[in-house]
Amino acid sequence: MNPYLLIATLGLCYVAIFGSLSALRREGLSTQFAVEVLALTALVLVGAVLTSTAVNPILFLAFVYLISMRARLLVDLANLLSTRGRQRDAMTVLQWAMRLHPDRSAQMIILVNMGMVQLRRKNPESAQAILESVLEESKDGGLGIKYEAACRYHLGLALKRQGKEAEAVHQFNETIGTFPNSTYSRAAEKALEQRRLGKENRPAEAPDETEMSS
Repeated sequence: MNPYLLIATLGLCYVAIFGSLSALRREGLSTQFAVEVLALTALVLVGAVLTSTAVNPILFLAFVYLISMRARLLVDLANLLSTRGRQRDAMTVLQWAMRLHPDRSAQMIILVNMGMVQLRRKNPESAQAILESVLEESKDGGLGIKYEAACRYHLGLALKRQGKEAEAVHQFNETIGTFPNSTYSRAAEKALEQRRLGKENRPAEAPDETEMSS
């Protein structure tokens, strides 16, 4: 196959594959994502033609992945820092991610993680404000069910820690309904069961919050 045609085909396939994955996650295909990938593909092709250089397909895909997934990769890093107790560093990384002009879906994922970090920093009021803003924004779509479940579960924790029991119960029930049998729905079920039994134990955090990364 012509090397230039191969790069063009890879760029189109990249958009199609990640678009399909977004559809499966119920996030929808991001127009910004598609435009960015196609623009990067065109840029690489123009450079290759002008310099008469054959582009390595593996390096091309790695380049496109790093650029298109920049914000989500930083979310992964922030999650790693947060789980190691470095909440301030995690919040700094998330703020960097937001400055990289991510698409709408990635923005909401970043905000969900900011809410989680604020909760770990023992600031439930701030966590509540952030997570509620995400749910309001997601009414127009763009937030996958895994992230919505995570958002609702941690919002329930934030409300619980402020003594807002009824609102917390509502969010835990919404978590279960949003993504049954997920990590967060099981944690929500445990929180509700503890409440029913009259226990005063704090609801357990989701066993692996690094699942928030994409």
